[in-house]
Amino acid sequence: LSFEEIESMIGKLDLSKSDGARNKAILETMYSCGLRVSEVINLKISCLYLDIGFIRVIGKGDKERLVPIGSDAIKYINIYKNEIRVHTKVQNQFEDVLFINRFGKGLSRIMIFYIIKDLAAKAEIKKNISPHTFRHSFATHLVEGGADLRAVQQMLGHESITTTEIYTHLDRDYLRSTLHQFHPAFKK
Repeated sequence: LSFEEIESMIGKLDLSKSDGARNKAILETMYSCGLRVSEVINLKISCLYLDIGFIRVIGKGDKERLVPIGSDAIKYINIYKNEIRVHTKVQNQFEDVLFINRFGKGLSRIMIFYIIKDLAAKAEIKKNISPHTFRHSFATHLVEGGADLRAVQQMLGHESITTTEIYTHLDRDYLRSTLHQFHPAFKK
């Protein structure tokens, strides 16, 4: 997805509803941090270090990593946590889970999928979109912006740089413009 498409989808949320505020916090966090869907639904309040701009993510194989989080995601997490979540009766064992449903339990992977599919339809985006699309967009936008592949690898929690490279297949126009900008044979 382009940045504009992501903004368009997020812009379709109804923030007058409590789930709209929660969903905005979820999507801002997913895009800001490049989280897997399992990582966002299992994100713990005790793993938020928003005052210093980081979250602790427990990824595949229970591996932990610290990931920087953007100011918009921080803002919407705080709104959700301090103004919306506090009005929900949280069920036992979900007290530390950040994103909960109206019954006070954790969200399912499929719930995130439905939220994203619904917003894509409302934004009239015809691409096949899933929660993973936000992670892929995060990585692609970083690399296209000039980020170091090793830094992207660490943020995504990939063991191998090869896995990160798969996420960042860059479009031909970008590759062509890079050649024209940096290769001596193309600078004319």
